[in-house]
Amino acid sequence: MLDTKNEKVSISVKTSLSDKKKAAEIFDSLGLNLSTAINIFIKKSIAEGGLPFDVKDPFYSEANQAELDRRFKKIDEKRDIHTHRLLNDGDK
Repeated sequence: MLDTKNEKVSISVKTSLSDKKKAAEIFDSLGLNLSTAINIFIKKSIAEGGLPFDVKDPFYSEANQAELDRRFKKIDEKRDIHTHRLLNDGDK
């Protein structure tokens, strides 16, 4: 039977040269090379059962959703509504 638990394989990841350099500088300052840092990310993802950090879109933040609710309420109540003339391509 093969022991695949400790077998090492190579993976290839595409990223920009700029991002690679910036990440390498950060990891180097922590005493890590890029390979070790990526392995830490993989191990942590496995331990967490997902990404080891939140992936967020600020549009869906509680504060923004509250602001949108406030604005929609004003529209529903017809308060503080300002109209603006839209320009067509022919208007200058």
